[in-house]
Amino acid sequence: MDTIKADKTLDAKGLDCPMPLLKAKKAIETLESGQVLEILGTDEGSKIDLPGWCERVGHAFLGAKEETNYFKFYIKKG
Repeated sequence: MDTIKADKTLDAKGLDCPMPLLKAKKAIETLESGQVLEILGTDEGSKIDLPGWCERVGHAFLGAKEETNYFKFYIKKG
């Protein structure tokens, strides 16, 4: 995960479901295909919501990393 370079970072810390997913949808629209979105979040539900959404809409969920008090999620736009 440390080698992934994000093209855009979305800070969704402190937001509860469904806001991290809704903000991720908006943020990824601003990227070109193949670019990577990094999402910083605190909502445990995002660990399930984001990979499921990626699978449904054709983006690649590159993984998640747990930091102190928050998570980092990486999505490559399809």
